[in-house]
Amino acid sequence: MAVPLAFFGVFFGYPVAAIVGRGVRAGGEWQPSRAAEVLSDPDVLRVLWFTLWQAAASTALTLVIALPAAYVFARFAFPGKELLRAVVVVPFVLPTVVVGSAFLALLGRGGMLAELWGFRLDTTIWAILLAHVFFNYAVVVRTVGGLWAQLDPGQEEAARVLGASRFAAWRRVTLPALAPSVAAAALMVFLFTFTSFGAVQILGGPRYATLEVEIYRQTAQLLDLPTAAVLTLVQFAAVAAILALHAWTVRRRETALSLVDARSTARRPRGPGQWALLAGVLAVVALLILLPLGVLVERSLAGPGGYGFAFYRALQSAAESGGTFVVAPLEAVWNSLRYAVVATAIALVIGGLAAAALTRRAGKLVRGFDALLMLPLGTSAVTVGFGFLITLDEPPLDLRSSWLLVPLAQALVGVPFVVRTMLPVLRAVDERLREAAAVLGASPLRAWREVDLPLVRRALLVAAGFAFAVSLGEFGATVFIARPDNPTLPVAVARFLGRAGELNYGQAMALSTILMLVCAAALLALERIRTDRSGEF
Repeated sequence: MAVPLAFFGVFFGYPVAAIVGRGVRAGGEWQPSRAAEVLSDPDVLRVLWFTLWQAAASTALTLVIALPAAYVFARFAFPGKELLRAVVVVPFVLPTVVVGSAFLALLGRGGMLAELWGFRLDTTIWAILLAHVFFNYAVVVRTVGGLWAQLDPGQEEAARVLGASRFAAWRRVTLPALAPSVAAAALMVFLFTFTSFGAVQILGGPRYATLEVEIYRQTAQLLDLPTAAVLTLVQFAAVAAILALHAWTVRRRETALSLVDARSTARRPRGPGQWALLAGVLAVVALLILLPLGVLVERSLAGPGGYGFAFYRALQSAAESGGTFVVAPLEAVWNSLRYAVVATAIALVIGGLAAAALTRRAGKLVRGFDALLMLPLGTSAVTVGFGFLITLDEPPLDLRSSWLLVPLAQALVGVPFVVRTMLPVLRAVDERLREAAAVLGASPLRAWREVDLPLVRRALLVAAGFAFAVSLGEFGATVFIARPDNPTLPVAVARFLGRAGELNYGQAMALSTILMLVCAAALLALERIRTDRSGEF
C-alpha cells in the first residue's frame, strides 16, 4: 500500500489541498465566513440545484433505458452479441468532449436535426440528459447485466412452479438479488453526471452549468479562487458520500449471492414478446449510440465542396491561423498517444500494487484505502489540474515545465479502472497456490511471478486497455497543464469548438472522429482478450 499511498498523496492529496487552502485562506488566516457567503449566493445555489436535479434525472433516465438492455445481454443469445457488447462500451471510454461533439453534430448548430427539421436541442436540458444516457448506458449494462447473467435462473423457475406469476417471481426472487447491483450502477451514474464537465460545457451553453463547470469558470475565467475552493469542498463532500454508499452496495453484492457460469444462462429468445424486447433494445442502441457516432463521422467528411477529407487535410497545416495552435493540430494525435502510453504504465504499476494490497488485507483501513483510489473519478479534475500548476513548481518536484505532468494527471484517472478490473481476478486466485510456492522456497516476488501473473495476465491487458482509453480522453485537468506546443486531442477539439467558422467546426469533428476510432479499436481489442465479465467496468 505504501507506493500507491505515496503516489496519491503527492499527486492528488497535496495539489487538491493546496488549491483549496489557497482559496479559503487570506493573509495567512482562515476565512470560514467565505463558505457562508458563497453558499448563500443565488447564482451558486442555482448551480448546485441544477447539478443535483440533472444528475438525478440523468440517472433515472439511464436506468429506464439501460435495464432492458442489461436483461437482454444477460439472458439472450443472438448473433453479433459480443460485437454489440463492445460497441455499447465505446461511449463510456470516449472523452466527454467527443460526446459533446457527437451530440452537437446531431442536435446542435448545423446538425442533422437542424438540417432536416429546422430545430436544434443544444443549449437545452434534453441535449445534456441524452448525452449523459449515451455516456453511462454501458455502466448499467455491464454492472447489472454482468451480475444478472450469473444469477441462477432455477430459483425463479422454482417460484413459478410453486404458483407465482412471472412478475411475482421476478419481484420476489430476482429483484432482491439485483438490488445491490442496480444501486451500485445508479450511484456510479449519479457520480459521473454530478461531476459532468465536457458535455455540459459544450451542450449547455451559458444557461446551464454543473458544479464542475462553475469551478472551471471561477478558476480559469474569473480567477476567483475562494469561490472555487468552497465549491470544490462541496463537491468533495458529495463525492465522498456517494463513494461510501457505493462501497456498501458493492460489499452487499459480493457477499449475498451464489452465482453460476454466465455462459449457462443465456438462450435464444422465445416467443414474440422476447423477440420484440430484443428488437427494441437493438433499436435503442442504434438510435442512442450508433446514430450520434455516425453523424459525427458524417460531419467530419461533409466539407464545403461536398463529401471528402478536406477537414482532415486541414489538420496537417503547419499551424492554425490566429494563434490557436503553435503546431499542426494533427500533432495532437501523437501527443495524446505518447501521453496515454506513459499514463497507462504508471496506472498499471500503482493500480496493480493497490489491487494486490486489497486482496491480502481486510478491515476498515483497507476499505478506506479502496475508497481513496476512487476519489479521482469524482473530484474536480479542474481543481487537480490547477493544483498541479501551483504546487509542482518547486524542487524536488519542479514539473510544471515537464511533459510528464500530463501523464501523471491522466494516471490518476486510470488507476481506479486498473484496480476495479484486476481486483475480482486477484481475489479469485487460490491462496493455497501462493502458500505452496512459499513452502517450496519461492520468494514473494517469485510467487507473484510464477503463480499470480499467469492467472491475471489477461486481466492485466484489459486493465491496460481501459487505462489507455480513459487517459487518452482526459480533459478536465489536461486543459490546464497541456502546453500550447503539445496539445492533446481533447484539448485540441475544445479549442476548435470554441472558435467560430465552418473550418474550425469541421476540424473539431475530424479530430473527434480520430479519437473515437482509436478508443473503439482499443475496446474491440479488449473484448477479444477478455475471458470473463467480472469487475466494475
